[in-house]
Amino acid sequence: MNSLVNYCKTSFYFLIFISISLFLMSMKFILSDLVYFIEWEVLSLQSMSIVMTFLFDWMSLMFMSFVLFISSLVIFYSNQYMEEDYNINRFILLVLMFVMSMMLLIISPNLISILLGWDGLGLVSYCLVIYFQNVKSYNAGMLTALSNRVGDVALLLAIAWMLNYGSWNYIFYLDSLSTKFEMMIIGALVMLAAMTKSAQIPFSSWLPAAMAAPTPVSALVHSSTLVTAGVYLLIRFNVLLTDLWMGQFLLLVSGLTMFMAGLGANFEFDLKKIIALSTLSQLGLMMSILSMGFYKLAFFHLLTHALFKALLFMCAGSIIHNMKNSQDIRMMGSLNMSMPLTCSCFNIANLALCGMPFLAGFYSKDLILEMVMLSYVNSFSFFLFFFSTGLTVCYSFRLVYYSMTGEFNSSSLHPLNDKSMTMLFSIFFLMIMAIIGGSMLSWLMFLNPSMICLPFNMKILTLIVCLLGGSMGYLLTNVKLFFINKGLYYYNLVYFAGSMWFMPVLSTVGIINYPLKLGLYSFKSFDQGWSEFFGGQMLYNQLKNYSLYLQEFQNNSLKIYLLSYMLWFIILLMMISFIN
Repeated sequence: MNSLVNYCKTSFYFLIFISISLFLMSMKFILSDLVYFIEWEVLSLQSMSIVMTFLFDWMSLMFMSFVLFISSLVIFYSNQYMEEDYNINRFILLVLMFVMSMMLLIISPNLISILLGWDGLGLVSYCLVIYFQNVKSYNAGMLTALSNRVGDVALLLAIAWMLNYGSWNYIFYLDSLSTKFEMMIIGALVMLAAMTKSAQIPFSSWLPAAMAAPTPVSALVHSSTLVTAGVYLLIRFNVLLTDLWMGQFLLLVSGLTMFMAGLGANFEFDLKKIIALSTLSQLGLMMSILSMGFYKLAFFHLLTHALFKALLFMCAGSIIHNMKNSQDIRMMGSLNMSMPLTCSCFNIANLALCGMPFLAGFYSKDLILEMVMLSYVNSFSFFLFFFSTGLTVCYSFRLVYYSMTGEFNSSSLHPLNDKSMTMLFSIFFLMIMAIIGGSMLSWLMFLNPSMICLPFNMKILTLIVCLLGGSMGYLLTNVKLFFINKGLYYYNLVYFAGSMWFMPVLSTVGIINYPLKLGLYSFKSFDQGWSEFFGGQMLYNQLKNYSLYLQEFQNNSLKIYLLSYMLWFIILLMMISFIN
């Protein structure tokens, strides 16, 4: 086991060192307003050359720094979380491959190399989702892989459309050709790819299903890698979203995603699924503010969200680990008595998610909502933004009330403790960043501070919505409708709201049911019906009958032999006479 421990620690030290270096470089790039565009000629043969391009600016460097920081802590955390796994070595390698794919995607200004990182994320995520090798994991992995394939096809089509230009380095053509028809089509295809990767409606069902992966993978996937790849790609293509129909369409879809995920999380009892739906809600928030043209705000929330969401998942993983793999929040309660340190960090992450003043989430969420109030946005989108914010606070407080307060609902002999020092080390590191990360990033990213002046009632609207959401979360914990009348649960709006608007059903049975039935009917009608009767079976019957006739001739009957001899002799005589 010692060699494996060293393996985890080596990866941790290596990644954290690179992360700090990249962060310092990004600060230098922001202050000096630097951008490095590097072309590396991999192979030159006659007139053909294969060139790899890299784009280093403050955005790519900072994002890489955050991804490496979180992945280093996740690998260190996995050292204890996955200690009973014989293949922990393989697990760490898969996580490293995942991170490398994300690095390639971040620094690529070229659609071809983006596709390499994009597909790398898809393939390695499939391996990680099916890691526990049971039927649920296989189904979840297949749903994840096939949903993301739609986006891969869209990206391939965008690459084909880029043949209209001189190269695949899209970064050269965005500003000058943003109104051209070809660039609009490329933008629409890239938007479709981003919607699949970031699980917007109607591709949302794979994201909660991907919870079948080990919890350290969930912490990595849902904070800074797989799901944020789509948002990051659209941040790079943000020029195409403004003043076009694409931005308005994305605003509607992402607003509905945010609303749907927030609503669904309030009716969920699986700890990891609640946090997964929370990720989906925050992705909708990023996408919607991005579609309004505020790409820096979307990137700001992307980074702050990565910090507190990774912390949230790590704390949830520690709770699940101590609860002996039980994820039902109804089985928890009074966890703060047994696991005070983990629960403190869990509450800090939850408050950061709700936008508690001066934690990481406050700086980005409050700024986003104030910019929405300042912007020219319709009342429906305005309602979606603020109601979804209230729902976020609602499900966060509901989760805290279920797990931290009330009676302890598990067995009296329980193994709950706070002695997992390796996991706590990673959790503490992230907790510090979840507290100071928002203010640090706001000082770095917005060098020229600007004052947002709003009427008093609009200024405190966010606070009012959050307070209402928190009180609603308390009320939801006291509602016993689920236990009194099952009919209320299965046949009304509660079931519709809690089942992600039937999207998991529509994405699986809804898509495959009719093609499979059609295949069954055609199989019965053709393969086992008329074509079989007139085809294979008829041929078989005819050949069988012919062979029976031949068998009669070969039954050693003296009359048949003499008759056949006479016939052959007559035929032979006739042929000889004909020749003569």
